Amino acid sequence: MTSLESLEICSGQSPNASIIWLHGLGADGYDFAPVVEALQPMPHTRFILPHAPAVPVTINGGYVMPAWYDIYGNDIADRQDETGIRASQSQIEALITEEKRRGVAASRILLAGFSQGGAIALHTGLRHAERLAGIMALSTYLPLHEKFPSERSEQNQHTPVFMAHGSFDDIIPLNTAAASKTLLEKLGYAVEWHNYPMPHSLCNEEIADIRDFILRVLPDA
Repeated sequence: MTSLESLEICSGQSPNASIIWLHGLGADGYDFAPVVEALQPMPHTRFILPHAPAVPVTINGGYVMPAWYDIYGNDIADRQDETGIRASQSQIEALITEEKRRGVAASRILLAGFSQGGAIALHTGLRHAERLAGIMALSTYLPLHEKFPSERSEQNQHTPVFMAHGSFDDIIPLNTAAASKTLLEKLGYAVEWHNYPMPHSLCNEEIADIRDFILRVLPDA
């Protein structure tokens, strides 16, 4: 499997923490560069913003665009692209391995993502074999939820999970995200939940809450 091309942002010379941040459907790593810039200064943290591969997306008439997996219809939780989801999981695992090779421990790596990217962050992070610093899932849901209880990793049972969603989201309905939150809580995860009066996007209040979460789970070592 080919490695993902990524944008990297770091305001310091010797970062001791890494955040792998995944964009949404049809976007690329540059999409969240302004948000990362708004979070600065974080000189101890390296941000890796990978670009998803271009694949045909069924819901968009087979149009080829950057996507972490295929979307078959409007009900995203109904019929899911398990092959694509697991392929992206493998690619994100490779990025984690690369950060460890660069000297960053798994416990100093945070997975983040928006929409499709957030789904992959949740899917991958909660299955990862080593304890991670945290997971941020923005305007998203937990894919393959029926298989999750048997596949989850004990090492990330107590990893901080930040979930945020807009009340007026017409792409991924609030109740879809809330159902994922409820499932995680029933399985013993402590989910930090935030709800904002916004559509399928980010807002300034959310960015401030994201910064607080990052500094809590990834303080300067």
